[in-house]
Amino acid sequence: MLSHKLPADATLSGLARCFRQIRGQTLALTAPLSAEDCQLQSMPDASPAKWHLAHLTWFFETFILERFEPDFKPFDAAFRVLFNSYYNGIGDKYPRPQRGLISRPTLEQVLDYRAEVDERILALLARYPHDAELGALLTLGLHHEQQHQELLLTDIKHALSFNPARPAYARQWPLAGISPQPLRWIAFEGGLLEHGFQESLDGTFAFDNETPRHKVYTAPFEIGSKLVTNGEMMAFIEGGGYHRSELWLSMGWDWVQATRAAMPMYWQARADGGGYQNFTLQGGVQVDAHTPVCHLSYFEADAYARWAGARLPTEFEWELAARSVPAQQMAQGNFVEGAAYHPIPLQQQSPGSPAQMFGDVWEWTQSNYNPYPGYKPWEGLVGEYNGKFMCNQFVLRGGSCATPQSHIRASYRNFFPPDAQWQFSGLRLARDIA
Repeated sequence: MLSHKLPADATLSGLARCFRQIRGQTLALTAPLSAEDCQLQSMPDASPAKWHLAHLTWFFETFILERFEPDFKPFDAAFRVLFNSYYNGIGDKYPRPQRGLISRPTLEQVLDYRAEVDERILALLARYPHDAELGALLTLGLHHEQQHQELLLTDIKHALSFNPARPAYARQWPLAGISPQPLRWIAFEGGLLEHGFQESLDGTFAFDNETPRHKVYTAPFEIGSKLVTNGEMMAFIEGGGYHRSELWLSMGWDWVQATRAAMPMYWQARADGGGYQNFTLQGGVQVDAHTPVCHLSYFEADAYARWAGARLPTEFEWELAARSVPAQQMAQGNFVEGAAYHPIPLQQQSPGSPAQMFGDVWEWTQSNYNPYPGYKPWEGLVGEYNGKFMCNQFVLRGGSCATPQSHIRASYRNFFPPDAQWQFSGLRLARDIA
């Protein structure tokens, strides 16, 4: 069941402030975009920025206003179908691959829709300042909005990458001269340990797929002190990694052959032989050897780990290692608030815990996205949020440079199919202790 806990002051005033802030942050992320940019859909897995703006508003209208507002009337009845994502319990959905064909409503009309629903939500919070169910649904809606803030950035990056002018979303490149950091191995004893969301460790909110907390046996292991870098991926490429079938899972090798993959997504070999160019949200840049590699599929991450004589960590190994990271180090991670919109090189390491476990890149794990023992989806229509996707996907952990800082925690489970590349996904190595 969705938690019905209220803020500490026993009213929804704190959530109203969060609502204004998070909704405002979404608009700020679209500020560099033109109306034409907001219409682009570059592949079926991505959505136009305009659709994100409308769908996020649809979520609050459908799950909150329709449920709580007296004499509810929709802003536009047609939006119920146009901006439904995957909620079969709501009704019909517009086909996802064709979202870029929705030229109307216009961006201006979508922004009007957003403004009206915001006003009505805030009025509802003022009318029912102590309603726990309202507070729980609003909290879910805000975390849902933060997920789409990241998707908005990854989707527009993919769309802009097709423009030969290599346009920049932002112009504040964060990289500077950095000395390479050596890989160290950090050992963990493992054991029969509890994993999953715990309020005292992770805050007051979790998605249902982070629960229930349960015990898992983990054998002793070592995990890399840092993320795998572009320079290390270059060595894999130059060592023939994309041409050696023995390094790849069977499905991964089929993917390499079908897509003719030869380097990470957005990379291009320079014509003069001087390394690689990379398309980023800052435009086209030279690939920096010391920056964490990103936009890797699970297949690429797994093949690289095998080439390096290691493996990907399980999600439980990753979580155990993440629990060792001091809170201050987690807070200093490279998240969307830093406006780098790209991973940044590791500047220093601490001896006792792995670095860059939060922010920069989502880290692939070798764990299938499965339910935890005793898992139960939320009741009602929001029960479609996570559980029905527990098939043919792998778990990623840690957040990225496009993730809002307040959205991430050690128990957070992201998930994507193994061929997905357009997210800010990278890897960290692990190995068994003999």
